[in-house]
Amino acid sequence: MSQKTSRSKDKLAAKKAAVLGEETRKRSKGPLLAMIACAALVVGGGYAFWALWGGPAAEVAAPTPAQAGEVTFPTAQFDDGQARFFQFRTRDGTTIRYFVLKSSDGVIRAAFDACDSCWPAGKGYQQQGDDMVCRNCRRRFPSAKVNEVKGGCNPAPLARKIREGRVVIRVSDILEGRRYFDLPEEG
Repeated sequence: MSQKTSRSKDKLAAKKAAVLGEETRKRSKGPLLAMIACAALVVGGGYAFWALWGGPAAEVAAPTPAQAGEVTFPTAQFDDGQARFFQFRTRDGTTIRYFVLKSSDGVIRAAFDACDSCWPAGKGYQQQGDDMVCRNCRRRFPSAKVNEVKGGCNPAPLARKIREGRVVIRVSDILEGRRYFDLPEEG
């Protein structure tokens, strides 16, 4: 082989390597971008799942020792307008969920974390701004209507009183909501 032919083959090989090397780098970005997109979908999907079915953990409410027939909370606990979710566990193990919030009109309200329509789904509500939103059918209910409007998909009202700076809920009233939470075991 002549020196000229060898040089042109070397140039051609160098050019080919440069082109292929650049092509390889372009191709390697594809899997990286796909992995980033998948990670974004997983994170976004996880957030959507949490927003629809997870939400904040509920506090377990127990009767106050002085008055075993009542559950009480300081009214100041609800001054920020955020719904607080609670659970009451019956002696036979049924967990009754409910929430308490101070509505946009300044009234402290309470309702079961269920309704007459969607309770079999067992999903309850979440708060979005001033509304309580059903996690099953996605209907929205203004906070000022909680404990006022009954039936359908409205949060099922829970009786409460304000006494000496505390929200007072009778255990017997909480037990009235048992029917919303006596759900069949999932197998």
